[in-house]
Amino acid sequence: MTVSIKTETRGHVATVTLARPDVRNAFNDAMIAELAQAFIDLGQDESVRAIVLAAEGKAFCAGADLNWMRAMADYTRDENLEDARGLARMLQVLYACPKPTIARIQGDVYAGGVGLVSACDMAVSVESAHFCLSEVKLGLIPATISPYVIRAMGARAAHRYFLTAERFSAQDARRIGLVHEVVRPELLDAVVGQWTHALVQASPNAVSECKKLVREVAGREIDHALIERTVADIADIRASGEGKEGVQSFLDKRKPGWLPGA
Repeated sequence: MTVSIKTETRGHVATVTLARPDVRNAFNDAMIAELAQAFIDLGQDESVRAIVLAAEGKAFCAGADLNWMRAMADYTRDENLEDARGLARMLQVLYACPKPTIARIQGDVYAGGVGLVSACDMAVSVESAHFCLSEVKLGLIPATISPYVIRAMGARAAHRYFLTAERFSAQDARRIGLVHEVVRPELLDAVVGQWTHALVQASPNAVSECKKLVREVAGREIDHALIERTVADIADIRASGEGKEGVQSFLDKRKPGWLPGA
């Protein structure tokens, strides 16, 4: 059986690599299923504290595989629903993964690939990469990826790039919030390393709870219910084992117990 992705763990950092460079790492149903399972497994692995999503070859991800698209052309609506649910499930697993995720973008990102980037917590791109939400050129819409892409770039930018299907640069991707940093290729791994180092130093429980906090607070009205929710959140984390250990280690001027070698 052909493997579409590769997974490697070093220290507390796992790297999931899209490994179909001959088709620009385009999606098919096998890759989607493998990605979903990888992020489920790594999300449950207590030794993993950060996950990097990377890719082989010149492109990060070109969206849907052409052969897969040809097969879908003859699908019934029910078959299309089932097929789309697979991609939707994978993106949700990635977005909701309890471990922090970083998109390491070494090349162009098209269509569904933009969804992958958007579902990650952080993204760094080489300056030569281009991005494109190309669906309308094919008579389609970026429906399944839209919840994540719109959260990442905002509705105003989504109006433009969903409707025009124009290519835009890594610098533009940073300007609209789709990626956080744009660097020369030789600096890509240095930035990823800085971020993973910071994540490994932080409380694993606090990092996971911060991810949930952003998901659940973003876009909500600041009302009494939200304020009470945040009050409960800080009370709960203060009473947690890592919360107590973090504060006590700070007061004792020692390393907290979650640090490697502490």
